[in-house]
Amino acid sequence: MAEKLNAVKGMNDILPPESARWEWLEATVRDLMARFAYRNVRTPILEHTALFVRGIGEVTDIVEKEMYAFEDRSDKHGQAEHLAMRPENTAGLVRAVIEHNMLYDGPKRLWYTGPMFRREKPQRGRYRQFHQIGAEALGFGGPDVDAELILLASALWKAIGLTDVRLELNSLGQPAERALHRAQLIAHFEKHAERLDEDGKRRLHSNPLRILDTKNPAMKDVVESAPRLAEFLGAESLAHFEGLKAILEANDIAYTINPRLVRGLDYYNLTVFEFVTDRLGAQGTVCGGGRYDGLIEQIGGKPAPAVGWAMGVERVLDLLKEQGTAIPAPVPDAYAIVPDAASMPLVLRTLQQLREAGVRVQMHAATAEGLASFKSQMKKADGSGAIHALIFGADELARGEVTLKALRDGSGAQTTRSLSEVAAWAATLQSSPPTETPGRSQVSVPPSGGGLGEPGPRGSTTN
Repeated sequence: MAEKLNAVKGMNDILPPESARWEWLEATVRDLMARFAYRNVRTPILEHTALFVRGIGEVTDIVEKEMYAFEDRSDKHGQAEHLAMRPENTAGLVRAVIEHNMLYDGPKRLWYTGPMFRREKPQRGRYRQFHQIGAEALGFGGPDVDAELILLASALWKAIGLTDVRLELNSLGQPAERALHRAQLIAHFEKHAERLDEDGKRRLHSNPLRILDTKNPAMKDVVESAPRLAEFLGAESLAHFEGLKAILEANDIAYTINPRLVRGLDYYNLTVFEFVTDRLGAQGTVCGGGRYDGLIEQIGGKPAPAVGWAMGVERVLDLLKEQGTAIPAPVPDAYAIVPDAASMPLVLRTLQQLREAGVRVQMHAATAEGLASFKSQMKKADGSGAIHALIFGADELARGEVTLKALRDGSGAQTTRSLSEVAAWAATLQSSPPTETPGRSQVSVPPSGGGLGEPGPRGSTTN
């Protein structure tokens, strides 16, 4: 017997019934994005490594430690490409916008969904393949679009019933303001160099802002006493932040100002925000993002403002499960009971007519041992969750009919329908799918098809 092969550690299969929860979330997102006039973009999983080095930042944890980067085989000229599996999707989306000149006729609202990859030790809340949904608005410079994106995320939480999240805001100002703050930060941390851990010492001159993001409790005091960026913001940056807050307040969106919120990627300026929860332990960022006005030029395009967010799909689904939120469970409208192989042509013709009319139908198919008994098939029909059983018995078929048996209303009522008038009664089989409480399905995969989620959305502070 050949050796059994398993999935790569930290990359998880998403199986039924768990996959139905993903489909439900994705369908909700698609509907909501359309209502906000955001259009879908799909970018490659593989990009040139230089895109992320330039876009995310060479001294970030993602680029330094976590990217799946490799040298591709040389071409006929002996040249090899340096490629990486995307650790996040904003840089790739911006690359696509530049490459295809998408802003030539004005700003764009875009969204994406798909897998991301970061190479690190798999553990609760951190997996090597994780999934994100993101929304990006490119070409808009005002706080109104910052607010729109936050309202979009808030509308998503409402649509899926997610309640245990809170919004944190900060402003990183503009590069010149951050440069002044950076100099003061370096001076402050140099005075307390003996209090810095190895990461802090390494970042002192390359990226001191990230020291504020430390999770080391031994550094709490020195971080708390560090100069705050808000003290260095100019009038325009402050006005942008005030404009954002005014719109959120007008829409009853609660928020807190977190002056230590810096995000984990180098491309942010002005607004940064996170939706966080205390229900997922240290991996508490559910959705995060902000404004990145310099990234388009940094990657090689004409200067244009941009803002966006990304959410961790696994985290959102796991949080819904933690809350006990009920979600739609996909079940068939009807389950077809088939007496013998000879009746299959007529049965399948009828089922195809029902499916064309929009009815969800599951057929009992033969195994290597043949068709199961009527009793066994009825048990399968009940276990499928179907609302009705369609019984194609020999007597019914001889009369050109099928028997409909109610399986869920407790009555067990049976009626017959003509096979020559399928379109006339098909709609009577359709019903809204029932809901299931997350966490009750029996499926042999980690929670949410891969644990609590992923290294934080868009380089969150969990990195």
